[in-house]
This record gives sequence, C-alpha cells and structure tokens, in this order.
Amino acid sequence: MKIPENRKGLITLKKFILLLCCVAVVEYAPLFAQGEALYKAKCASCHQIEKNGTGPMLKGARQRWIDAGEGDLIVEWVQNNAALRNSGKSKRAAAVYKEYGGAVMQIFSEVTPEQVNQILDYADAPPVAPPPGTAPGVPATDPNVPVEEDGGISNVWWLLAVVFIVIILSVSGVRRQLKYATSEKAPDNSLSYWDEFKILAWKNRAISGVVGLVLTIASVVLVFQSLGSINLMEDYQPSQPIAFPHSQHAGVNGIDCKYCHNSVEKSKSAGFPTVNVCMNCHKQINGKDAAQQEQIAKIYVAAGWDPTIKPAGAYTGKTKPIVWNKVHVLPDHVYFNHSQHVVAGKINCTQCHGDMKQMEETAKVVPVAELNNVEGNLPLTKPTLTMGWCIECHGKKEVVIGDGSNAYYDEIHKRLKNNKKLYQQYLKDGKLTASELGGWECAKCHY
Repeated sequence: MKIPENRKGLITLKKFILLLCCVAVVEYAPLFAQGEALYKAKCASCHQIEKNGTGPMLKGARQRWIDAGEGDLIVEWVQNNAALRNSGKSKRAAAVYKEYGGAVMQIFSEVTPEQVNQILDYADAPPVAPPPGTAPGVPATDPNVPVEEDGGISNVWWLLAVVFIVIILSVSGVRRQLKYATSEKAPDNSLSYWDEFKILAWKNRAISGVVGLVLTIASVVLVFQSLGSINLMEDYQPSQPIAFPHSQHAGVNGIDCKYCHNSVEKSKSAGFPTVNVCMNCHKQINGKDAAQQEQIAKIYVAAGWDPTIKPAGAYTGKTKPIVWNKVHVLPDHVYFNHSQHVVAGKINCTQCHGDMKQMEETAKVVPVAELNNVEGNLPLTKPTLTMGWCIECHGKKEVVIGDGSNAYYDEIHKRLKNNKKLYQQYLKDGKLTASELGGWECAKCHY
C-alpha cells in the first residue's frame, strides 16, 4: 500500500529531527566535556567564568578580542602571551598586561588552537541557574566550575537524557504513522500514545520487566549519588564586614599567615586576627585611595582610634567588635586541630586554603581543582571539606618520623626499629602515611 503524501512529509520531518538529535549528541557533548576538563586543568586557578579574578573573566573573552580587531590573536595570547606582547603586533595584549598590573600568565605552548576554542566555547556556554536557596551575593558553587565528585549528574548527562527522550518519542511517532499508512483498516484514533504504549509493553512483558528493573535500580543509585552533593562547601564565600585582600597583605607585603592567625601553631583554631594586630600597621597606613580609606576607617571604628586627634591620632576608648563570618565551617561532630596538622603534620596552609597570595577578594572555600594547581600541594580528587577529602589526604600524606622534630613520632620510630619486620610492612609502598598511624580511625575525628 502506498504511503499518502501528507504522511511522507511528516515522516521526513521526524527523521530530520532524529538526525539533528544524533548530531547534537555526537558533536556537542564530547566537545563541551573537553572544554570543561581543559578549563579545570589549565585555567581555573587564575580565571573565573563570569567575574574577574587574578586574570580577566573568560566569558566573552573571545568577543572582546574580536571587538578590538584582534580576534585571530587570542590563540597566540593563550599559548604564549609574553611572545605576543614582545612581538608588538597586539595592542590588546599590552592593554590586558597593563590592566592587571603586569601579572604574567603561564605559557601553554602545548595547548592546540582547537583546545583553546573548546575552552572559550565552554566559557561562553549559557550558565546554569544557581541552586535554590542560595543567599543573594553568596556564591555557593560556580555553575561553570564543575566539581570532581562521585555524586551528582553533569550537564552532559542531562543533555543526553533529553535527547534520548526526543529520539524515543520521534521513533514512536514514526512507527505509529507507518502503521496507519500500511494498514488497510481505518486508523483507530481513539487509542492514545499511552494506550498504545501499554499494549506494546504487555505484548513484550519480559523486556518491559527487565527495562523497568534497570530503570528502578538506576533511579535508586542516582538518588543516593545525589545525596553525596548535600552541603558541599566548595566556592562558599560569605561577605565580610571589612574587605580584606589577602593578595595585598600576604602577596605584595609578604606578611606571614601566622602573624595574623597567630594561634595556628598552638590551638585547635587558627583564630581571627584581633583589631590590635591590624592597628600595628594601620596606625600609620590609612590607604592610598578612597576605597582603601573607607575600609581602614572601619578598623579605626572597631579599635576606637581617632586619626584626627593631634598630633598623630589617639584611642577614644569607644570600641566596636568586628563580626567576621566564618568561611571554613565544619559540622559539630567533626574535630579538626590546626596545631596538630601544622606542627606535627607539617601541612602547609596552601594545602587546604590555596594560594592566598593570589586571593584578591575575601577568603573562600577553594575548590579541590584549584588546590591541585598550587605548587607543592598533594593532588586530591574529593571535594574540599568533605570526609572523602580528609581520608584521601590521610592516605597519601607521608609522615616523617625519627628526625627529632616531634617526640610523638620519635617514639613511634623507636618502637618500629625494635620490630623491623613490622617496619618493613609499613614501608611496602615506600612511605609511612597518616592512615598507617591511625589516621583512618573514626575516633580521630569523631568523638
């Protein structure tokens, strides 16, 4: 039986839609994932997607170079910015270099032009809406900086799910129209798509049962995986009463972390700096511009300091506490001791807090991808401040014993020397880790 012309047009249209969906899956998903991975590996430590940081934001970067008449040079800029600047053929390169105070970008000669474009495509992709309930002005998790984690579903998988649903509906429609076109009987328009689906499922009960079981198991797995993303703190950056640029204090001025956080070697808490610590410098330093002077004036109010009193300012006795907002918030059932990690474990501040010398804004919970880019840091995979992150570090961090710097470890070393067979068991992997000394015991962190 011939297929009516109107049916042919409908079938052709649905085939075309199906073809477009397949092309989208084949082309878009891998490229998006590659751009995402390249951004995390090469750019995330200095560049954010939608706001300026150590370097300019990446969203719209390609368009800004095009607007400057140098769109073809952005690849050279990414690969070797110093060479492009020195060549003198790019005014845009010189302007960006000057705008960011002469900050030198790392050379990425190994990155191909195609990879540069994949990164820029990823940066220009429409942003994902922030999670419901996020407080205004508080960036919970940058939607364009994916977190490497066990739980959660990436945008690519959601895209694939939508595409496959469209494919299924398209195939179902084509099948329905072909059935009507080849049938000698008049079509039964009383049957809905749902009715036809139920009839088909009943005829293929075995297959339907297997598919239903697989979907049920997959749904349960996805639910439990999504539970792992609850209360992830990466990129949490609460507002603070006073804007404190770590890049100026720790970076430009070279102030040691322990000068302000002076209890880090003696106490469980690193501590907020007291106002008198700020005043040690800011009695004499009141800011170069209006923005700095506005923030330093808040310190004067907190300390009760009046710089207008002759001859060189004086305390008035009227003080006002500074209410800092805690950034690295752990649950009440978790015990963490700064002095234990800094003194005994010899953990550098950058391992957990990142390179604060580059932090121009107030402190935040630095994502693990950015932490891994800091030179000297132990590379980890679990999201920052999660239990998996701590356990992974305890399993990888080597403990130095017997060097005389710590009496506790010296005692362990002495006991192991008396039992060389046990010592060799510990050193099977060539190192002694915190986990082998009890760092994975529940009571170490939960009691």
